[in-house]
Amino acid sequence: MTETNRSPEYRLAVGVLHGLREDLIHDAFAYRPLPPMRTDGPLLGGLPDLIRKGVQWVPHALMLSVAAVIAMAGLVYQGLNADMFFENMLPAALIALAVIRPVGAFWLTLTAPTWTSLFTGYYDSYHWLPGAFVAHLLIMFVVAVRSRPRTAAWMWLLTTASSVGAEVVIGNYYFQNNPQMFLASAVVLVVAVAISVRRTADQEVRAERTVTAVERGKRTVLEERTTIARELHDVVAHHMSVVAIQAEAAPYRVEDPPEELVKAFATIRENAVSALTELRRILGVVRAEDYEAPDAPQPVLADLDSLVANVRETGLDAEKIVTGAVRPLPQGVELSAYRIVQEALSNVLRHAPGATARVEVSYVLGGLGLRVVNTAPQGEVRPSPGAGHGITGMRERIAMLGGELTAGATRDGGYEVVAFVPVALTEQETTPEPKPAGPERARATGNPGTFGTGPADGTEQRTVILEKPTAVTAPTEEKPS
Repeated sequence: MTETNRSPEYRLAVGVLHGLREDLIHDAFAYRPLPPMRTDGPLLGGLPDLIRKGVQWVPHALMLSVAAVIAMAGLVYQGLNADMFFENMLPAALIALAVIRPVGAFWLTLTAPTWTSLFTGYYDSYHWLPGAFVAHLLIMFVVAVRSRPRTAAWMWLLTTASSVGAEVVIGNYYFQNNPQMFLASAVVLVVAVAISVRRTADQEVRAERTVTAVERGKRTVLEERTTIARELHDVVAHHMSVVAIQAEAAPYRVEDPPEELVKAFATIRENAVSALTELRRILGVVRAEDYEAPDAPQPVLADLDSLVANVRETGLDAEKIVTGAVRPLPQGVELSAYRIVQEALSNVLRHAPGATARVEVSYVLGGLGLRVVNTAPQGEVRPSPGAGHGITGMRERIAMLGGELTAGATRDGGYEVVAFVPVALTEQETTPEPKPAGPERARATGNPGTFGTGPADGTEQRTVILEKPTAVTAPTEEKPS
């Protein structure tokens, strides 16, 4: 007779017995220590770290305290004897055992009343003495909280069957407290199951939120990369168009150009036009349905003055400081730098009401440095949906350019975003230039060792002279260093 030919009742019985074996019989005395209590909820999450570390061990302390009370009660009322051991010390020891091996402790408390009756001869007394009564309820609660609901049902049925069997075999029908045990255990197990179900639901919700946050982060990265691709399309398309036009016009700039030269420039033009076609095709794939191409050129660092002015109109006290020798940078670098500053200022407006902001742009020898820092917020900070996505976009832009970006809180409670974009040096920058001497140097830089005067448009711009002041002498020729 095969398994498929078994009756439904037989398969149900086999399934029930398999559940009993899996929940309470298999590895009953396995090491299952009681985990620390979670303290990251709304009630305990605001406590100091030191107090939270102590609070997480409260369940362990409560169980050991109950065990100590039961043991002390036996010593006070009965003294040191065999009866006290079975009636008080054994239940107390089993409660302590439940901290590390709860299922094994359940089986021992389930049979402990029978052992007590046999060894002490209290056949005419209550089946569940006070110490065993409290210990069994507490251990069942601990096991049920950490198990599935069917385990609680099994423990209640086993407690009922064991109590009834002991009452029929060795008990006194007039002095038994088994009905009280049936009712009290049912109430305790219902509460434990409710806590277990709620905790399981919370764990599932947290797991789903974690998965959702990961997926949202991946989608944010993809959306940001798509946005970057759209913005850089105009920059790349402009350069490729210039290449195509110059390649087409180059042969006409030379009188009687060789045929090989004409063919080479024609090939360059064809490749540039082909690259433009492919670029437009790719952009068509990543472009959203509601995307509209911008009418104006993509912004650059020269547009930061307008950006800061617009931010001031919204109520944010912002300033811009430029250090180093201002020079043109690749359009992709300037676009990404502008977007980073724009997003950082938007974060200040959203997350730091009443704060002041400062934008620092540093033209250094190896690239471009950016720093946007704000003071601590002065008003109530309201939670903003999608927090953290702006930082993700900044990191994507910097990673695309091979730079580095750090973002974090400052010591005074504010926030800062610091980025560095490497830019390859041009031939003009790598070639040293003669330094003017004496008055010429003073006229070129203002007072030596001080900040040069800023431009007339009111923008705060500083150029730091690191060399020491030199004495004013007659103009002399100086060879390039």
